[in-house]
Amino acid sequence: MPTATSPSRLLPTVASLADQTPVERNRVVDLLRATAILVVVLGHWLMAAVYVDRDGGLHRGDLLDLAGWTHPLTWVLQVMPVFFLVGGYSNALSWRSARRRDEGYGAWLRSRLRRLVLPVLPLMLFWAVVAPSAHAAGVDADLLRIASRASLVPTWFMAAYVVVVAVAPLTLLAWERLGWWSIGGGLALGGLIDLVSVSQDLVAVGFLNYVVVWSTVHMLGYAWLDGQLASPARRIALVAVGFGVLYVLTVQGPYAVSMVGLSTGEIDNAYPTRVTQGFLGLLQAGVVLTLEPILRRLVARRRVWVLTVLVNARIMSIYLWHLTMLGVLVGGSMLLDGFGLHRLPDTAGWWATRPLYFATLAVLTAGAVALVGRFETPAPDPRPAPSALRPVLAVVGTCAGLGTLASMGIARDGEILWYLPLVPIAACVLGGVLRLPSQAGGRR
Repeated sequence: MPTATSPSRLLPTVASLADQTPVERNRVVDLLRATAILVVVLGHWLMAAVYVDRDGGLHRGDLLDLAGWTHPLTWVLQVMPVFFLVGGYSNALSWRSARRRDEGYGAWLRSRLRRLVLPVLPLMLFWAVVAPSAHAAGVDADLLRIASRASLVPTWFMAAYVVVVAVAPLTLLAWERLGWWSIGGGLALGGLIDLVSVSQDLVAVGFLNYVVVWSTVHMLGYAWLDGQLASPARRIALVAVGFGVLYVLTVQGPYAVSMVGLSTGEIDNAYPTRVTQGFLGLLQAGVVLTLEPILRRLVARRRVWVLTVLVNARIMSIYLWHLTMLGVLVGGSMLLDGFGLHRLPDTAGWWATRPLYFATLAVLTAGAVALVGRFETPAPDPRPAPSALRPVLAVVGTCAGLGTLASMGIARDGEILWYLPLVPIAACVLGGVLRLPSQAGGRR
């Protein structure tokens, strides 16, 4: 179970942790992780251009569809590659530490899942309760389906990241044995998967790239950790290769310029993940690592470092809840006849209200995080190390449940699928990730 860290005690605790940071810690990793998540949050809030028309009808006017000039901006705003980059750095450190301690894969994976997956459980309970209750109160099932799909978009990448973490020992071994050939091979395999998926119209095959492409970006973190990207020339080479191939594949080729999904005839880069995201990872890794000396000086400032530690302490909760809070805002607005949502997207008036819009969403999200954030600091787990099978089953069950919810929402054919959010919870219980009260003191 999570430890009870109240919101009032969090900031002093974070400040204390920040002051006790070991000298050898690479603070840029934490800064990039925190920044990446905050950019994703702001990007989602901006792109989901929800508005209410004069007749009171609710519309989701996706800014990417309404304003073509925003498409190139997604090369900056779609920063999940940065999250996988720093994840690779951190997970390689963690697994190598486990190997030195002779800690088995099962214990290591369970520990990683407790940090990653436990914060998902309150969100699942929220939808398991709210969706049936709202439907019983008269809310249309189709509206709940749309709302839940929009709110649970983060679980797509959450599921992908969990799988990438689960296979990290294998990809780290590949990196240690093959070096840059493992990254080149990953990109080549991602391109081959795209070729088969697109040419044969086999969308299901394309989903393999959720693992292949993101694992390849994850391996860039291994290269960073091992000093293989220390020279400015290599960092600039990443920028050149990433940008050059992206330009050929998108501007000159069949892939969409936007790195976020679009409803066009071009190849969607996000659903499923395409090899273009891998080259975006090269580009973004090259850029942020080229800026690393500047970032080191920035994060050395105490205020910046304390804020970085604070965001990282609640990073999964911020990521998981920010779109659900957008749904709460929209729901509240509809109860007030669309108050605050009547301006058409991409107009001068609409842009002028974005600061207040962001501030309101930030307050709502902060409130949710204050309530559920303690799930990110689970209590020490004294249980004996499990076999590898149990946490692997937890990965499969959790990702299957999250993927299904993100794909179809919580309703189908007018029926509320109240049990879907319970699948990840059951997977965490059966897989031993969630420690039940009866298992305290080392008892299984």
